[in-house]
Amino acid sequence: PLSLPTLDLLRTKRVILASASPRRKSLLQLLHLPNIEIVPSTFAENLDKSHYTPWEYVLETATQKCTSVYSREIARTDVEEPTLVIAADTIICLSTGEVLEKPTSEANHLAMLQALRDGGAHKVYTAVVAMSPAETLAYPGYCMDHHVEETLVTFDKSVTDELLVSYVRTREGADKAGGYAIQGTGSILVEKIEGSYDNVVGLPLRATLRLIEKVMSGDDDPEGQEE
Repeated sequence: PLSLPTLDLLRTKRVILASASPRRKSLLQLLHLPNIEIVPSTFAENLDKSHYTPWEYVLETATQKCTSVYSREIARTDVEEPTLVIAADTIICLSTGEVLEKPTSEANHLAMLQALRDGGAHKVYTAVVAMSPAETLAYPGYCMDHHVEETLVTFDKSVTDELLVSYVRTREGADKAGGYAIQGTGSILVEKIEGSYDNVVGLPLRATLRLIEKVMSGDDDPEGQEE
């Protein structure tokens, strides 16, 4: 496994992924963290999109996911406190600025894929937020930072409605932002991507490792970072 001081420490501690996504868990496991606990957030994810830019919206959602799980787990007395809590949220943004999340029906799913095919390149944003208890008692008692990754994805304009309908019926993309899985059969819809591939899957791993190291060092940054 990767032998880095931060990862070596975390391999003996509680690490919580505040997400039920098996894709995010699989990506995080590539860092050879053997004891990742899955504790899904109960945050309703119902923020009013009209009050946020897409970048702000995905970051606020990930932040709420992370803080809700962190607060709940820190308050527990039956287990040791977590050393690290990680949350993420992924959205798709059309060239018009419209934000797409998970499809709500087959008809909505088809319309979503048609918009992605016909609307030119779209942006995939994933916000990752990490929290860790601070070693000092100084307020607020934890270190927290974030990263928002952006990838540009272009669908193949020659994809037919027949293929889109067939893909919708596979149900592969029914639980995914934008309604497609680039790591699965959904890859046949994609002509090209510019940027991080694993960001489109749901967790930009390179940026997540940097974020983990930063938070675990206590060097959190209220303004976070963006790429």
